[in-house]
Amino acid sequence: MESITLFASLLFCVLLLYSSLNVASDSAAEALALLKWKATLQNQGHPVLLSWNTSSSANSASNASTHLKTNTNPCVWSGINCNYAGSIMRINLTSYGVEGTLHSFPFSSLPNLAELDLAINKLYGIIPPQISHLSKLTYLDLSFNQLSGQIPPEFGHFIHLKSLYLAYDKLNGSIPREIGQLKSLTDLALSNNNLNGFIPASLGNLSQLVSLYLNNNSLSGPIPSEMGNLANLFEVYMDTNHLTGLIPSTFGNLKKLTRLYMFDNNLSGPIPSELGHMKSLTEISLYQNKLSVLIPSSLADLRLLTSLQLYENQLSGPIPEEIGNLKSLVHLGLSRNQLNGSIPASLGNLSQLVSLYLSNNSLSGPIPSEMGNLANLFEVYMDTNHLTGPIPSTFANLKKLSVLCMFHNNLSGSIPSEIGHMKSLTAISLYQNNLSGLIPSSLADLRLLTGLQLSENQLSGPIPEEMGNLMKLTTLELDHNLLTGNLPQSICRGGSLVYFTANENLLAGPIPKGLKNCTSLYRVRLEGNRLTGNISEGLGVYPSLNFINLSDNEFYGELSSNWGLCKSLRSLSIARNNITGRIPPEIGNATQIGVLDLSSNYLVGEIPIEITKLTSLIGLHLNGNQLAGGIPLELGNLSSLSYLDLSANHFSKSIPETIGNLSNLYYLNLSVNQFSQGIPIQVGKLTHLNLLDLSHNMLSGTIPEEFHNLQSLMVLNLSYNGLSGEIPTSFEQLRGLSSVDIAYNELQGALPNCQAFQNASIEELRGNKGLCGTVRGLPLCMTFSRKGHNAKTLFAVLFPLLLVASLSISSIALFFIFRRRKKAADEERQSRVNDENFFSISSFNGRNLYEEVIRATNDFDAQYCVGKGGYGHVYRAELSSGDIVAVKKFHPLHSGEMADQKQFLNEVRALTEIRHRNIVKFYGFVPLRNAPSLFASTLRGVVWLLF
Repeated sequence: MESITLFASLLFCVLLLYSSLNVASDSAAEALALLKWKATLQNQGHPVLLSWNTSSSANSASNASTHLKTNTNPCVWSGINCNYAGSIMRINLTSYGVEGTLHSFPFSSLPNLAELDLAINKLYGIIPPQISHLSKLTYLDLSFNQLSGQIPPEFGHFIHLKSLYLAYDKLNGSIPREIGQLKSLTDLALSNNNLNGFIPASLGNLSQLVSLYLNNNSLSGPIPSEMGNLANLFEVYMDTNHLTGLIPSTFGNLKKLTRLYMFDNNLSGPIPSELGHMKSLTEISLYQNKLSVLIPSSLADLRLLTSLQLYENQLSGPIPEEIGNLKSLVHLGLSRNQLNGSIPASLGNLSQLVSLYLSNNSLSGPIPSEMGNLANLFEVYMDTNHLTGPIPSTFANLKKLSVLCMFHNNLSGSIPSEIGHMKSLTAISLYQNNLSGLIPSSLADLRLLTGLQLSENQLSGPIPEEMGNLMKLTTLELDHNLLTGNLPQSICRGGSLVYFTANENLLAGPIPKGLKNCTSLYRVRLEGNRLTGNISEGLGVYPSLNFINLSDNEFYGELSSNWGLCKSLRSLSIARNNITGRIPPEIGNATQIGVLDLSSNYLVGEIPIEITKLTSLIGLHLNGNQLAGGIPLELGNLSSLSYLDLSANHFSKSIPETIGNLSNLYYLNLSVNQFSQGIPIQVGKLTHLNLLDLSHNMLSGTIPEEFHNLQSLMVLNLSYNGLSGEIPTSFEQLRGLSSVDIAYNELQGALPNCQAFQNASIEELRGNKGLCGTVRGLPLCMTFSRKGHNAKTLFAVLFPLLLVASLSISSIALFFIFRRRKKAADEERQSRVNDENFFSISSFNGRNLYEEVIRATNDFDAQYCVGKGGYGHVYRAELSSGDIVAVKKFHPLHSGEMADQKQFLNEVRALTEIRHRNIVKFYGFVPLRNAPSLFASTLRGVVWLLF
């Protein structure tokens, strides 16, 4: 018996030794496999990974494997846990800074691995499909890395997996439908990747799923109705994708769901009334979608609901009265919809409400006084609606209210003085209403107030002096009211004021001393008042000032050099005041200025060269002063300048050519000055120019041909100068030109065939040397002059033709002198016959025509003379029929020079039959005693031009 017991004990020891040797061998294999992966990492020197080596366990109980030369037990390594048999079952390297790939990870060498946590590292590359060899895996977390590529469909082999976290990587492609095979899965997080495609319907098979995170991807298509099968779902996040279609009504089956996040998608249609069956819901976020129709009243059955966010949709109709039953509601967001009707008084029952957003709807009617019951309200936004009536005085009960926004409504009445009891208020926005009366001095009791916006109302009376007690005030906007009196002296007592606007009121008096030392100012608008005082004494140095407008007041004095110390200043406007003196050169030190408006003052001297240091300048307004000298050449270096107005000054010299470097200029006004010489051709380089006004100067020369490059030009004024020559026909290329004024120059020739010139009034064209065109009040031009011929070409063609005709007729007349005269009786008879023949040549009745020509030319008065030649004068005659003819009246012939009239008539008849596009039609010949006349004309109504 003892021998049997001894044998059994010996056998057990042998088996135990053999088992230990096998375990040691398996453990060593796992360790060596991990060390191979470690060797591929880029940060092997990390303190945690330093423990992964073959000698770190020299003192461990591995003496049983005496045949191994080194100790390779991984169970003592950092981040490694083993089972009772010494095999690795858990690896946790979270936040250890592991940097590398998973290509060499020993998936097939870790058969007992159940949990793998490599989250919050620097892993990159794809997830190898070999990961499916970890068949016992229950927990996998690879989130917060830089892993890319697709999710391997082999994930469907993880039949024991309960938690899968792949969030915050760079994964792409679609969600594999094989994920639906993970029947044990309780947590699935795929958020914040680049996943696309549809949500697979197979996810509806994950009956154990508790949490689902698919947010912040590019998923599209509808939400599968099968997701209504996830009876254990506790929270779902599908927000920030491109999901479309309806919210499935099957979601009403998710009785355990507490959080439903689907915001920032393209979901449409109504909110399912079945959501009212989800009694466990505490948070609903469906904002930033395209949901429409009514808000279902069934939502009022969700008595555990703390947050209902439906803003930025297309919901319409009234706010359900039943919303007042949500006694647990803390946050209600309904802004930016199309809701109408009145605000239900039942909202006053939401005693736990902290935030209320109703802005940007079409709500109307009064604000319910019951809202004064919302004792826990922290912020309320009712702006941009059509609310009417007064602000309820019950708002004074809202002791915790910090933000009150009711701007852009139709609220009326006065501001309740009770608002001064709301001690927690930090911001009040009541602008753009119809509020009237005084600004209550009780507002000064709101010591936490940082922003007060009351602009664009009908408030009157003075600004309370007590406003200086608001030591934390950063924003004070009182503009566009009817306020009177002086600005409070202690307006910036706390030294925190950043935004101050009181423009467009009836304020008077000087700038308060408090503003002079208010170095915190960033934006100031005081224009459009009756403020007075010496501007050089009322303002200080403002290192943070970005914008200031003091225009349209009654300030006097000179500009201070301190403006050059305002290094952040981008816009300075002091127009239409009584400022005198010179522009201080120090202003060039404020190099950030983009807009400088000093117009309509009494400034003298020249533009300081230092102003060209303002390289950010976009708009320069110096018009309406008494500035003199020339424009600095360096002004052309201001490449950002788009608006330049120097009009109504005393500038002289020539317009500098460097002005053509202002390639961004769209407005240029140099009118009412004393600029001389020609218009620089470089102006043609200003291709963005919309308006060009050079009127009322002393410019001379021609209009540059380069103006055809001004394709953006809409308004051109060159009037009251000394410009000469013809208007370039290239103006016809300026299709956008709509207004032109060239009056009182020395221009001549035809108007260009473009809308601006053809639609111009005579007032915009008068006072020139010889313009012609179809504009009423101008003489007409020859038709072919509009075909591109200029006046010189016309003269060269028409004058020789008429001259040849005159010489031919003169030769015929001389021929008659040397002919033998016939008997006196025959001559008289022949003369009568010839008279009739003369008249028959023309299509007109010659005798009647003669009388009408006499009438039309006032017996050939000089005012109708349009040309002179060696043999006679040419006159313009407008006949009663409307025909316009040119009449050539020859100088009186000597006696006997018309003897041979027959040959003369033959020559005339030949001229009447000539047809050529460059020869004016010749109608006939009429004898006027000893001075014959030729009639040349164009067709009725066509413009004429001779010489």
